[in-house]
Amino acid sequence: MDQCVLVAYASKHGATEEIARRIGEVLGPAGLKVDVLPVDQVSDLQAYSAVVLGSAVYVGQWRKEAVRFLTEHERALAQKPVWLFSSGPTGEGDPVELMQGFRFPEALQGVADRIAPRDVAFFHGALDPQRLSLGEKLVVKGVRAPLGDFRDWQAIAAWAESIRASLTTE
Repeated sequence: MDQCVLVAYASKHGATEEIARRIGEVLGPAGLKVDVLPVDQVSDLQAYSAVVLGSAVYVGQWRKEAVRFLTEHERALAQKPVWLFSSGPTGEGDPVELMQGFRFPEALQGVADRIAPRDVAFFHGALDPQRLSLGEKLVVKGVRAPLGDFRDWQAIAAWAESIRASLTTE
């Protein structure tokens, strides 16, 4: 199989990067060549037959570097199979319910519609107080965000397996 898949991510404290790496680990054994890279290390999508793009979410927004990547590469992404994911809320329960229906940043929905991703996923995130700045700790305390790792690795792997299945049957 000659497909090369890009798993690109924007992560502030590493939790979204770890999700991207897990997605890459699931895709790799299927015979797919996979590059897992921060979005700011990718300038050209020509070598990739598919793209998985994810970002951490803060206050309902993707990280600026992920927004820049999505908008700068919109035309190229619209020509490839694309999957989008966000990571963010901490706590127990469905992440979409915790975020009151949020699945993807509303400000980016038009771009996403033009790209027509095959799927959009929203995963729980992680908050490690040792990785937070003093200002971030104050915000977390103020909004009473639960601390800890709430990522559902089974859900992440299952989503990546659905991507793998889609790419290997085409």
